[in-house]
Amino acid sequence: MANKIPRVPVREQEPAIRATNFEEVCYGYNREEAMLEASRCLNCKNPRCVSACPVNIRIPDFIARLTEGDEAAAAAVIAEDSSLPSVCGRVCPQESQCEGSCILGIKGEPVAIGKLERYVGDWKIENSGAQSADIERNGHRVAVIGSGPAGLACASDLAKMGYEVKIFEALHEAGGVLTYGIPEFRLPKKAVVAKEIEAVKRLGVEIETDVIAGRTVTVDSLLDEEGYDAVFVGSGAGLPRFMGIEGENLNGVFSANEFLTRTNLMRAYRDDYDTPIFVGRRAVIVGGGNVAMDAVRTAKRLGAEATIVYRRSEAELPARVEEVHHAKEEGIEFRMLTNPTRILGDEKGRVRAINCVEMTLGEPDESGRRSPVVKDGSDFEIECDVVIMALGTSPNPLIASTTEGLETNRRGCIVANESGATSREGVFAGGDAVTGAATVILAMGAGRKAATAIDEYIKSK
Repeated sequence: MANKIPRVPVREQEPAIRATNFEEVCYGYNREEAMLEASRCLNCKNPRCVSACPVNIRIPDFIARLTEGDEAAAAAVIAEDSSLPSVCGRVCPQESQCEGSCILGIKGEPVAIGKLERYVGDWKIENSGAQSADIERNGHRVAVIGSGPAGLACASDLAKMGYEVKIFEALHEAGGVLTYGIPEFRLPKKAVVAKEIEAVKRLGVEIETDVIAGRTVTVDSLLDEEGYDAVFVGSGAGLPRFMGIEGENLNGVFSANEFLTRTNLMRAYRDDYDTPIFVGRRAVIVGGGNVAMDAVRTAKRLGAEATIVYRRSEAELPARVEEVHHAKEEGIEFRMLTNPTRILGDEKGRVRAINCVEMTLGEPDESGRRSPVVKDGSDFEIECDVVIMALGTSPNPLIASTTEGLETNRRGCIVANESGATSREGVFAGGDAVTGAATVILAMGAGRKAATAIDEYIKSK
């Protein structure tokens, strides 16, 4: 029976080797491995995996096509609901979504849905031509602010409906967090991100870079002067948070956002680019999420002894289990139940150490996690040259502050309903700009919902 077949392991670079380079860690499945893994699917009548997917990909259907050896049909099924399968197959938290709901996971290992989606997405990239889609336009125009996952998903759905869509991107390369935030060793830029973006452009979507919403253009000007029928704001959450402790202004203190942007977007890891970033002999990364794992593994690859400092226990780490596992394999040190209190500098204003205290876990907080409590008299120092703060991000306030009647909450996030509609007529929003920092697939889901709502809004005018 299919459920008796063990889950097919995925091939990876050896930890000692990959910790010294920026090549992709996971090699993915070949055709034989993908078809064998696909054969494990029970093709449930009521597939829980579909409802657990934020974009509701018809997972059993694409896997069924794969078991038949028909990658083109499998890719067509996925394309109905997702414009970024190669991306999502690599970075989505499948263990808490589709795979986490797979019935095979109750008594064994779930189907490797993410690895199968990646296989199909990569097959499509390698085998599909560069022919543009022939879509009849409906005469309406929609502007999309931000070319990250929310913006790309919204734009591609609207383009398929016949809208003329233009994306405005603040940076010099499209992709948002896919380009500047996620490291090359998890998500290759040229081989995957650029190819997925090209597929969106072939739908007729135009992307203009170096446009800062709130300065170069405003939401108001797009609606009132440029003649767009609606605007979708998918600008993400790029404003980093700090702890507010002594020493955060010392040389050698970075936000993870800056550190990863300079490494990924500005190619700081490459010798043929004149954009290096200092990591020193030892780097301490404060935080426990996926961004912290990206930052600490990047620092390791740039030559530093890299340490994670996190105020809760390993059981409370918000990062994906796979990312924590990979980090440990690569020699990353984890200092759990540890919280910084100040950063210490030398006579030249450079970081020399970080002072921390030990923590214990008390009663659960609002999120359900046990609150960390300081252990008296537990101060100690960790010698380091660089401190990277990976404590989350919030939306840049520029767009909201320059848009008339656009409501935000106390965290600076744009207020939008389930469909993405905001307090300003004709303006929709989704992804991290609304929720704060979250996942790629949740942003895509928000972008798709907004595309449907925008279509209904324009048709009702």
